[in-house]
Amino acid sequence: MSKQSKFNIEVIGGIILFVSAILAIIINNSAFSNYYQMIGNVYAGVSIGDFHLQKTLLHWVNDGLMVIYFLIVGLEIKREFVGGTLSSKSSVIIPAIVALFGLLVPALIYVLFNYSNAQFMKGWAIPTATDIAFTLGILALLGNKVPTSLKILVTTIAIFDDIAAIVIIAVFYTHNLSFISLGSALVCLIVLILFNRLGVKRLAPYILVGIVMWFCVLKSGVHATLAGVALAMCIPHSEKNSPLLKLEHGLNPWVIFMVLPWFAFSNAGISFQGVSLGMFFHPVTIGIVLGLFIGKQIGIFGSLYLFSKTRFFSIGSNLSNVQLYGIGLVCGVGFTMSLFIGTLAFGASPLMNLVKIGVLGGSLLSGVVGYIVLRRACR
Repeated sequence: MSKQSKFNIEVIGGIILFVSAILAIIINNSAFSNYYQMIGNVYAGVSIGDFHLQKTLLHWVNDGLMVIYFLIVGLEIKREFVGGTLSSKSSVIIPAIVALFGLLVPALIYVLFNYSNAQFMKGWAIPTATDIAFTLGILALLGNKVPTSLKILVTTIAIFDDIAAIVIIAVFYTHNLSFISLGSALVCLIVLILFNRLGVKRLAPYILVGIVMWFCVLKSGVHATLAGVALAMCIPHSEKNSPLLKLEHGLNPWVIFMVLPWFAFSNAGISFQGVSLGMFFHPVTIGIVLGLFIGKQIGIFGSLYLFSKTRFFSIGSNLSNVQLYGIGLVCGVGFTMSLFIGTLAFGASPLMNLVKIGVLGGSLLSGVVGYIVLRRACR
């Protein structure tokens, strides 16, 4: 797939993602709201003999379909480390530090508004995320006006942001561990590593063991999506037609056109019933909006600006300060990952409506203003 085709798909995917979120809001505030709410109330499951696995439709989306999204994220990360933009240390250090500041400042802003309430504090990681699909979609809308170095820099920062999100989910949103299930998942991971070391190139053995590992992780208390990342790290990638590239290219359309739209539709449906003006000024809402829109600007643009004054900033040496500021803005689009972390932090509690308002508001502000700034800066 050519770079131009990939960016075109990302534009279309970003539009579908946005439309899915808007459609969810419309349906959840219409005469069909009962049908929309069935997503979180209706159970579906699999039974084989004494084996039973039952989840709500919402959990099947968040714990099942999103594993495929995290698998794609893991494949992209591995590909970039093996032979892409992250393969040399010089191109890794600065984006990694920038991504770290882009995480810390939004989290700090959220904490400043919510530190007095232990329940609210569970959402501290919500504004730390960057939605790589939406962000690259915005850049794709700008077409050839955007310098290649700017695209590479944004992609690299977003990749490190995804790595940070994976670590945050594993460390801070894991509860009630089952060591038997965790041990079983570890055995599956060892088998996958052996496949890799023995030079197994067929994808089928990896996928079959990966499904078993997903089930074990699901039962362990660690969030099931991490199984997707672990599987990705074991898929071989060395030559041009590698199993990793084959799997990534095969799954990418499914993720862009099915997984992410379904996730957005299932999770973004804000109910305006009972919504008051005070909800827009609630500490959780303000913490998320300002974390995404202001925190990302300060953390990412501030660190990029400081690095641009040094001789080590080779990856973005030809970019203007306004372009660097635009990067800080578009990285404030946290849509998919922010909503996902919100579901881990607050589940089905009433606070999720505040999360949705905050994520949609902060992401919309960052995306629109970032697009305008970059469009003018890249003329």
